[in-house]
Amino acid sequence: MSDRDAAFQEYFAARSDAMRGTAYLLCGDWHRAEDLVQQAFTKLYLAWRRIERHEALDAYTRQILVRTFLSERRRGWFRFESASDELTDSAAPPGTYPEERMVLLEALAKVPPKQRACLVLRYWEDMSIEQTAVVLKCSEGTVKSQAARGLQTLRGLLSQQERVR
Repeated sequence: MSDRDAAFQEYFAARSDAMRGTAYLLCGDWHRAEDLVQQAFTKLYLAWRRIERHEALDAYTRQILVRTFLSERRRGWFRFESASDELTDSAAPPGTYPEERMVLLEALAKVPPKQRACLVLRYWEDMSIEQTAVVLKCSEGTVKSQAARGLQTLRGLLSQQERVR
């Protein structure tokens, strides 16, 4: 195994779980998230030899992941079909309410893809407006408006779910 392959393997082992979490927030399905992560890391491996700034790998990998998600949504290649209404999820940290997390994840899955990508990058990945604009290849104003619309959509969905209860 070459040093290049070993370095990639080490990076994949260290960061694939975090990227899977981000992918899940984007698509709302653990199996699809796994597919997105595999596609993103495959693209990263193909570019690995050309990457000079290894300190920026997380940002670059996240950018590949988000663009892969948005690209597939535009092409309509992947259809979301669910056999049940239950979301599989990891255990919640102590002191939190898992049912609230499930309600939030269900609502987030209904937010339009570009708005969802913006929300995930800004508030889950804690990226700045400028960083988010670079990843999404759009202006900072678009990031602000998409985030505002996404939050408005999310609040509306959550209030609808609250009324149903």
